[in-house]
Order: sequence, then C-alpha cells, then structure tokens
Amino acid sequence: MIEKVSIVGMGSLGLLFGSLLYDKLGRDKVNFIVDKERYDKYGKQDRYVNGKKYDFNVISSDDTISTPSDLLMFAVKSTTLREAIEVSKKHVSKDTTIISLLNGITSEDIIAQFYDPNQILYSVAEGMDPIKSGYNLSYTNMGYLRLGSDRFDSGENDRLDSLIEFFDQISFPYIYEENILRRMWSKFMLNVGVNQVVMIYEGNYHTIQKPGEARELMISAMREVISLADKENIYLTEEDLDFYVALVDTLNPLGIPSMRHDGLYKIKSEVEMFSGKVLELSNKHNLESPINSMIYNRIKRMESEY
Repeated sequence: MIEKVSIVGMGSLGLLFGSLLYDKLGRDKVNFIVDKERYDKYGKQDRYVNGKKYDFNVISSDDTISTPSDLLMFAVKSTTLREAIEVSKKHVSKDTTIISLLNGITSEDIIAQFYDPNQILYSVAEGMDPIKSGYNLSYTNMGYLRLGSDRFDSGENDRLDSLIEFFDQISFPYIYEENILRRMWSKFMLNVGVNQVVMIYEGNYHTIQKPGEARELMISAMREVISLADKENIYLTEEDLDFYVALVDTLNPLGIPSMRHDGLYKIKSEVEMFSGKVLELSNKHNLESPINSMIYNRIKRMESEY
C-alpha cells in the first residue's frame, strides 16, 4: 500500500505533481528531499503553484527518517540524476516503488545501477505546460503520467497494481500503457523536436505551433527518431508523430520547455540526452541523422558562450 511519497527535484514537474499530492494527501505525507546545501539555502521557503501558497515539507538528505517512502519520484534533469540518486538513499527501502519523470529513454537504466530494477516502474510525463519563475509555478494544463512496466514477473505487477490503485484513490492523472517502452520513445521523439528547436529559436511553444521554419525543423528532427526506433525494435510511425505534433498545439503558447528555461538562465542543457543520444544511436546503427547533428552542434555553440 502506498501512503507516503517523496520527490527529489523542486523544478516544474516536482512542484506540479507535488502540489497535487499535497492537496490530496496532506503535507505530512509528501516530502521533498534535497541535499544539505539546498536545504540550508531554501528548505523553508514557501512555493506558489497557480497562485496558491504551499509550505511543502522539505527534508535534508542527511536527515534520518523513521519510515522510508512508499513511492519515490525523481523529478530532476538528466544532468543531475546521479546526484539525485545519492540524495535519496536514506529514504528508500526494498519496498519503495520508484518512478522517474525525466525526459529521454535512459533514466530508468541509470537508476537501476543503484537500486533493484524490480523496484522501478516506467513512466512518461506528458501534456503539461508549466512556467516557473523563482518560487512560483503556473500552468494551464497539468498533463498526466503514462505508466507501465517492461517486465512481467508477479512482483513487479504487484507494484504496478499498487501504484495504479493509489493513483485511482487520489484521482492522480495517469494512463496505463501496455507498451510503455514504445510510449517512452514517442515522448523522446517529441522532446528531440520541441525542446531543442524552441531553445535554438529562443522562443516559446508558439514558435513551433505556427507554420514556418521552426515547425518544419521540429518535425524533421522527430522523423530521424522514427528511423532509429525501428533499429531498436520499437515501432514508431508517422501517425505517432502526428499525434504528438497535435499535442504540442494544445499547449499554452507562452509556455516554454525545460531546455529553453536552461538557455534563459545560462544553464547547461540536456542536449546530450536528446540529439546527443540520437547521434550515439545513429553511429551504432550506421545511420545518418543530419538534422540532429546540426541541432547538436548549434546548441553546443550556444552553450560555449555561457
């Protein structure tokens, strides 16, 4: 049974879903885990989500707790995932179920290097359009999680069933995904297009919602992922591409993806997880991915000026 939830990461996704869990479960059942430096710096700072004040329970990674989390959610950037795993270690037992809200297709494999793979369920966060500024977060669309497993032993099915039961009880937005790996690749395809192109054009979602050069570049980058997915035995089609382009068109035009946020604040982005991963797999399968190669080089030049 899941009763207590911990989240590592107080960025957009952490605050978005953390505020929902707070509203449903109460403050004492939801913890944000941060390292001691962050705890000392802003651990007691209130946050605001869509104008509502939240006094989240923020605890230091150094603190010893009496009861480990039933559910641990990683909501950090890929560049800090290994650090986040270290932060979480005192708050996890063998009974803790773990999910990652990270973009890309590699975070579960990284987490499995430190925790029992049978504790890890697969998830994909979709459809949200948060805008974060300081301690304030606003959004029009909360989005949802897609959940599933790539394993079928009874122990992992029990974990998945328990998580679905928990989400049903609190009306947490989710969709059960029978083929979760295909869905993860679909989201990867979306991120490769949207996140990187909006960063390059220094725009927002409207930049790729309107017809023009940026939208066409986004779609071309996504098509290169379809070719790679086939080589990795993942079935993606033009229909999947069309679905996600249509999803992008529903987002708040003034919203921005995480990579654009990184660019605004001169933070190294997750380019290695997107076009970097595309190029790695392209090399593996002897494929050409010229669009993502161009995007990768351009973002690297941008970041060299930080």
